[in-house]
Amino acid sequence: METKKDSIIDQLTQKPWDPAQVKIDNSHEGKTFNLHVGKLGLRYLMIVSTIMFCLFIVTYGDRMIYDDWVKMPEPFLLWINTFILFVSSIIFIRIQIASKKNQFKKAKRDLILVGFLALIFLIGQFLVWQNMVDKGYYVYGSPANAYFYLFTALHGLHLLGGLVYWVMTIRKVWNINNINIRKAKHTIELCSIYWHFLLAVWIVLFGLMLFT
Repeated sequence: METKKDSIIDQLTQKPWDPAQVKIDNSHEGKTFNLHVGKLGLRYLMIVSTIMFCLFIVTYGDRMIYDDWVKMPEPFLLWINTFILFVSSIIFIRIQIASKKNQFKKAKRDLILVGFLALIFLIGQFLVWQNMVDKGYYVYGSPANAYFYLFTALHGLHLLGGLVYWVMTIRKVWNINNINIRKAKHTIELCSIYWHFLLAVWIVLFGLMLFT
């Protein structure tokens, strides 16, 4: 149960000019709201990305009602890539559990495995593109083709961005010590959240392309 001190009403009625309140605000990284700046940034990124994907999905639904819409086949490799993302999310759950128990050697091994799976996924998506092009499904061939390449490319770019944060996470966990254990755990949490987000986005996109 949320206490009065932690309630949103209490936070909104605080007096930031009060010297006593200044000390409290400066004791955490979120200032007036006790929310880590990294988590705030991640939430902002996920909200913007979700809005962008939703807008494309709306235009996808509007465009497919026209007669020139020709559905593309679904290569079996897309199912394999989907499975890879599922496995990656499961591994990230293991990583979070290991980090909470301070089992950072296990977390390191699993983080490396996640990075390897991410590269396999990207290579798999490239092979899907190559296979589609070899069969004559070019970007300009039909609106369905264009949306297929658009969705997979945007998701791939988001995964590349996730790999950048994955590298940052690896560096913090690899150089772990008693001073930055809390920061390492927090970075692992943020990276995990983003990976679960990537899986959720992919399930929506893949399901949309599969059933339409």
